[in-house]
Amino acid sequence: MQFPENNRIPEEVKSIHLIAICGTGMGALAGMLKEAGFEVTGSDHHVYPPMSVFLSQLGIEIFEGFRPENLSHRPDLVVVGNAVSKDNPEVAAMFELAIPYCSLPQALNRFFMTGKGALVVTGTHGKTTTSALLAWVLAIAGLNPGFMVGGILKNFGRNYNVGGGAHFVVEGDEYDTAFFDKGPKFLHYTPSRAILTSIEFDHADIYRDLAHVKNSFSDFIAAMPQEAMLAGYDGDPVVRELLTQAPCWTAFYGLGERSPWRFENMHSDSPWTRFEVTRRGKHFGTFKTHLIGRHNVLNALAAIAVADDLGIPADVISRALETFEGVKRRQEVRGIKNDIIVMDDFAHHPTEVKETVAAVSSFYSDKRIVAVFEPRTNSSRRRVFQDRYTESFDMADLVCIREPPLLDKIPVEERFSSEQLTQDLQGRGKEAHYFADTEAIIDYLVGVAQPEDVILIMSNGGFDNIHENLLERL
Repeated sequence: MQFPENNRIPEEVKSIHLIAICGTGMGALAGMLKEAGFEVTGSDHHVYPPMSVFLSQLGIEIFEGFRPENLSHRPDLVVVGNAVSKDNPEVAAMFELAIPYCSLPQALNRFFMTGKGALVVTGTHGKTTTSALLAWVLAIAGLNPGFMVGGILKNFGRNYNVGGGAHFVVEGDEYDTAFFDKGPKFLHYTPSRAILTSIEFDHADIYRDLAHVKNSFSDFIAAMPQEAMLAGYDGDPVVRELLTQAPCWTAFYGLGERSPWRFENMHSDSPWTRFEVTRRGKHFGTFKTHLIGRHNVLNALAAIAVADDLGIPADVISRALETFEGVKRRQEVRGIKNDIIVMDDFAHHPTEVKETVAAVSSFYSDKRIVAVFEPRTNSSRRRVFQDRYTESFDMADLVCIREPPLLDKIPVEERFSSEQLTQDLQGRGKEAHYFADTEAIIDYLVGVAQPEDVILIMSNGGFDNIHENLLERL
């Protein structure tokens, strides 16, 4: 389908309207635009706290619902959110009024990344933590970076910063850009430095298979400027393959003997994770962080490699890692009640669930790990990962699996079965239970939870506020 050709950003822009403003990324963009001096309005179908409060405190007018009259003030530009379809009534009005429009990454690139060194973190896993770490390292180094990250950085209390420095840190998302641009978001950025953490099949609603995913990352790598730097994880065979195609300087990080950046001697020393880093075979530094698990040490190592390329000294990097408070919803302890720890994590892909469970189990080796999982993403609600999830909970002592929400949106023959997963886990000797809804999980946990338990709750959604409700009842 052909769309009007005014998918462009005018030379002069004063007023900007955002359709679907209350999403995490769109809300952050709205805040940045307001701070940069633009007149900002927005609309969304569900306007509620905390985003509604955050935006109103910034003085941004928000319209409840999508209506043509929301564009009656004729803004200079409309930013269309990723979740917005071509049938949206404001989109129809936008076309009729011939108002220039663009996507979130287009706006981010034009207004906040032009003239700056873009530090782009890509990969199936670890983007949020790695980009947050990198942004904090730059901040501690006094470089005042701009950034947009997919989670709230506790050190900043938000997920964005306009920044006055020479660098901008951004997650390079492989998800499609908008209804009028089905290419991945990261193709809108031109990195001076980039990180590639991993490449696996995900986003089954838009990608056919791993080869389709690889093609998108291959396009990203092919567009890297020759003078840029690309750091890639050596333990991922697809990353290793694609980095051979890079037109720019590349640097592997991980555990490979030939990799210029390696970590070793990782160990837990509560409340710290400690590890040593070598650069081209020579000792670079000894670091400690409150982050948990091997995967987070790899995230830190990637950030260290890029920070070093920016000329940031090892002692400054060390201070940043020590003071990094983490990202909300990434192994975040939501509360402790009766010596029972309730932890929240965003893990949803089978690899992420496995790494998270293993990390928490290793760090809390003297405690019982109760893993609670809600399959909520477009991929996890499909049977594409049905068998792989069976191995994701090996390090848990007790497993609770919820029925996927919104299953009616998935074709019957493609639906994931939580009941089948529960049976398969039981077949592996795991104590596992299936639950039809969140309330049933809470009722069960209140009855079986014991002091010294760690209840690890994993979902990419709100999970019916299970964390607070459980803490109230424990």
